[in-house]
Amino acid sequence: MAQRMSIDQPQSGQGPAFVGIKFCPECNNMLYPREDKENRQLLYACRNCDYKQIADNNCIYVNKITHEIDELTHIVSDVISDPTLPRTEDHPCPKCQSKEAVFFQAQTRRAEDEMRLYYVCTNQHCTHRWTE
Repeated sequence: MAQRMSIDQPQSGQGPAFVGIKFCPECNNMLYPREDKENRQLLYACRNCDYKQIADNNCIYVNKITHEIDELTHIVSDVISDPTLPRTEDHPCPKCQSKEAVFFQAQTRRAEDEMRLYYVCTNQHCTHRWTE
């Protein structure tokens, strides 16, 4: 019996989110994408037998990387004891209202974002992290 995975279409309409593996209905081996240069079309062909089928979609591979994480979770609270970091009393902690915080500048992972200042409360019992 032939096994075939479907292609999922995302809501945004930007093409398939997943391109499934296709299997040969004759020998159940995997089908591989091949170009039919004469007819200028994409085929899926079996490497074991002579089975070929015309591709129903021109997309053969999707590499979609979306890794959204909060940068604040990666800041280690030990930075409060770093003597090289500047300290400020102009930005009180939004959590405990302590006046002192260490701060530093870091670039976000996305290139289109600008540089940001990150603050860490110096209160040993709080060590809240925030950005403005």
